[in-house]
Amino acid sequence: MVETEADLHEGEYDPPGRVPLTTALVTGANRGIGLALCVELLDRNWDVIATARNPAPALGELAVRVEELEVDSDDSVRALSERMEGVELDLLVHNAGISVRDTLDNLDSDSLLLQYNVNALGPLRLTAALRKNLDRGSKVAIVSSRMGSLSDNFTGRQYGYRASKAAVNMIGVNLARDLAPEGIALVVLHPGYVRTDMTEGRGERTPLEAARGLVARIEELTLASTGSFWHADGRALPW
Repeated sequence: MVETEADLHEGEYDPPGRVPLTTALVTGANRGIGLALCVELLDRNWDVIATARNPAPALGELAVRVEELEVDSDDSVRALSERMEGVELDLLVHNAGISVRDTLDNLDSDSLLLQYNVNALGPLRLTAALRKNLDRGSKVAIVSSRMGSLSDNFTGRQYGYRASKAAVNMIGVNLARDLAPEGIALVVLHPGYVRTDMTEGRGERTPLEAARGLVARIEELTLASTGSFWHADGRALPW
């Protein structure tokens, strides 16, 4: 990210005496990028709370607090919020997501709506529910996709996934505007083409390589750059 003059006013974002960032919550942490994010944050000495719909044994092998969460369920989000009472979050990472390879020939309303509910509304409902756990200087990161970019769409297809990611990009900008007066910065991120189950093992980088780039972008985030869209490798992306 490019440093701007506004970064010189960092005192407005990170007040003197503030305790360094320490506690992060990561959604969709069972596997792939989410699990790699937990590993990377642990390596950087963060305390990590890992959430998943059905926590896998791999999470139990890490020194993280594990919580069950269905981001598409109001009841599940509300229950997590209650269990998180009194926990201060320095970082909230919305990583949970699903993808269905739909085309004009196989559109299904239920899968379209499910992708929207998980990928777009999930980060919105969870940020609202955990707002009390965030404080001035906290950060929020949404792992979106350049497939949600209108100007970067040259292949079509995947209607539900693309639309849900375009929606969460708008939600991210909205949240950035609403949270900025509270001293909370938000960034929308594209992890790159990563070898995960979602890509059927295809991709240009491993989940851990993607996680390192994502965490680097999060560390660079300030109120001066809140509401922006970045590739994990440091390139600004078009909406």
